[in-house]
Amino acid sequence: MTYVFQFGEVFRYWHWLQEGVAVTLTFAIVAMILSVVVGTFGALARRSRHRALQVASRIYVEIIRNTPFLVQLFILFFGLPAVGIRLGANLAALTGLVLYNGAFATEIIRSGIQAVHRSQIEAGLSIGMSRAQVFIYVVIRPALEKVYPALSSQFVLLMLATSVISAIGVDELTSFAGHIQTTNFRSIEVYVVCICIYLILTLILRSGTRALGAWLFAYRRRSKLAHLR
Repeated sequence: MTYVFQFGEVFRYWHWLQEGVAVTLTFAIVAMILSVVVGTFGALARRSRHRALQVASRIYVEIIRNTPFLVQLFILFFGLPAVGIRLGANLAALTGLVLYNGAFATEIIRSGIQAVHRSQIEAGLSIGMSRAQVFIYVVIRPALEKVYPALSSQFVLLMLATSVISAIGVDELTSFAGHIQTTNFRSIEVYVVCICIYLILTLILRSGTRALGAWLFAYRRRSKLAHLR
């Protein structure tokens, strides 16, 4: 029996795929921004002088990084109602993505902060910078620059992880692909197109994050050129 590919039956529903891409990118971008915030606070807690904050941050990182993301989603969406907390599918998905990626971002950002030598902080304070200025310009900004490639890669992985949120009823790209498959029964064509779209999104995001990094950290290159002159 010879199988005849009919990709036209997939592209008839291109508007569904477009909507799925929009939802996927929205979740990925919002979750990445929020998870960097969570990761920054988590990294600072790991380096805090307060033992309780260190322990809480470490427990959070270890639990999230060493358990399946799908199970975490099920706890948020199906488990929390048992204790009186009800989250809609979209909110549960976003919360799960932020908590999941935030644990990885915590370790990435922590490594960047550790790379900032104590003498640099002391030098900033000695020239009259406030603690807030030292935190922003001497600690966080250089730390984020050092770990930006790792955060960019994590962003791509986060975008791919959004495919899991279809399990709790969120209509993103994988979910819409499933809707198309149940409509035209062209499983191979539907999921080949789906995986090609994910591949294209990955390549676009990698190029986009490289360009964003070049723009965000252009000041460092300008300062180096000025120093050479």
